[in-house]
Amino acid sequence: MAESMQGLHRTCRCAEVTTQMVGSEVTLMGWVQKARDKGGIIFVDLRDRSGIMQLIFENGSIDEEGFAKAGKLRSEFVIAVTGTVEKRGGAVNENLATGEIEVRAKSLRVLSEAEVPPFPVEENSKTKEDVRLKYRYLDLRRPDLQKNLILKSRVMQLTRSFFTNEGFLEIETPMLGKSTPEGARDYLVPSRVHPGCFYGLPQSPQLYKQLLMCSGYDRYIQIARCFRDEDLRADRQPEFTQIDMELSFVDVDDVIDVNERYLSYLFKEVLGIDVKLPIQRITWQEAMDRFGSDKPDMRFGMELHDVSGIVKNCGFSVFTSALENGGSVRGINAEGQGSMPRKKIDKLVEFAKGYGAKGLAYIRWHDDAPNCSFAKFLKEGELDAILSHLGCEKGDVVLIVADKNKVTLPVLGALRLKVGKQIGIVPDSGYSYLWITEFPFFEWDDESESWLAMHHPFTMPMEECLEYLDTDKGKVRAKAYDLVLNGIELCSGSIRITDPELQERMFRLLGLTDKEIEEKFGFLVDAYKYAAPPHGGLGIGLDRLSMLLCGADSLRDVVAFPKVKDASELMSQCPSAVDDKQLEELHIKTVVSEE
Repeated sequence: MAESMQGLHRTCRCAEVTTQMVGSEVTLMGWVQKARDKGGIIFVDLRDRSGIMQLIFENGSIDEEGFAKAGKLRSEFVIAVTGTVEKRGGAVNENLATGEIEVRAKSLRVLSEAEVPPFPVEENSKTKEDVRLKYRYLDLRRPDLQKNLILKSRVMQLTRSFFTNEGFLEIETPMLGKSTPEGARDYLVPSRVHPGCFYGLPQSPQLYKQLLMCSGYDRYIQIARCFRDEDLRADRQPEFTQIDMELSFVDVDDVIDVNERYLSYLFKEVLGIDVKLPIQRITWQEAMDRFGSDKPDMRFGMELHDVSGIVKNCGFSVFTSALENGGSVRGINAEGQGSMPRKKIDKLVEFAKGYGAKGLAYIRWHDDAPNCSFAKFLKEGELDAILSHLGCEKGDVVLIVADKNKVTLPVLGALRLKVGKQIGIVPDSGYSYLWITEFPFFEWDDESESWLAMHHPFTMPMEECLEYLDTDKGKVRAKAYDLVLNGIELCSGSIRITDPELQERMFRLLGLTDKEIEEKFGFLVDAYKYAAPPHGGLGIGLDRLSMLLCGADSLRDVVAFPKVKDASELMSQCPSAVDDKQLEELHIKTVVSEE
């Protein structure tokens, strides 16, 4: 039976006990990591979020009842111990902050007993993730996960401190808002008092923070919860936290400047790392041409090379047809991989097809002469020209894709990253920061056969591109910017449209009718009619930022209660069905399709 802690008060956490406290009496509380009975003496490792302290229970130091209780302690029991801090009698444990000291117990209370846990609570657990997520409250006791969440908490504290000093106001925006198209599907909340109507959980506080700028609040910051009903992956959750901000009377450079200084401050405070400012900037087009990605990992080379001009008149129809259809022929050179076996190349071919390519041409130079998969179609001198342009020498392998640019570039970008990891040239450490600027405003969607906004419809086009709005949408670049860290998009933002006529025009160019504009965004357009200051901002993914700072592989390592791939939570088993009465109150009937 659990004992009361009445009259007891914890004096400090386990790892807060220091050598300077030798001879002092302390009261510690926490979980039993392990217990070792050596006959007349019992050693217990006591764990809390700060670390571990070794306890000693010995006849003479504690009464018989207490010693008997100590002999029954098992892993994960919650206990309270009062005792005296001593220098360790045995060997010092250099792996522990408290490795030079121990606490000789005078009294023991068992505050809560535990069943045998389904897996050991230990760092770097080998237990399958689905088991750990089912018992997440046990998983969260692991020191490595606790360190991650403690670091994330510190990031939030430092964030608030920095932006407060920069004159930002922390203002909350609604969680229950209007469902508006922002790229992903909304999570909807039915209204009981407005039958047939729904709130949309915010994908971001985008519209509200723009309205705050219209309201004169000048600099806004919020650590905001956001929701997006989209497919999950290692760096994506259906609900996430965003460091959201908006600034008035600014242009691109101003927004970038304050965020560079924030990152510099954060990395210095958390990791002791100096971020070299200013951070490099390249345009979206340059990023795609060089790396095949708008979030390139700049820690290694293997850049893309365009060989379209060399092969435009060759006899290889795969290349020439791609060029005739307005595409390109491009390749990457994996240096030193000329001995790559054909079986591995075939796997890369299948990988490329998975990204939409029709195939993958290659040149493998292992022997005296290059082995080219399309050599028989080339005219004299063309192979040498390709090799020269790609910087390919004996010992290298070249991978080439020919298609429309919307296929060629991302396929080679994905291949670059995959091959780079395979051959070990992508570093496991280090931080490479990069701003991507001048994104296209529009992107063509083949499925709907229409132009969509690459970011969102509130982004300001670059002034010199306004003339192309009606004539050549593909040429319209936006005042949009993303910050990339080690190939991961860390934040995204833009300068906003503030002219009501231009905003309505952009909505129409994206296919919205006047009725749809009024229903979905009428309140924003109306607000602009009463004058809005030039403004812009961005949102930083707090979870992604924390993941990178921790060196974790997944967002699940920095989120207390994460969802899995199908957006369910294994511990509480949500989402779950609700009873008919609740549905009736919400004026909802469920229809489950049979598959």
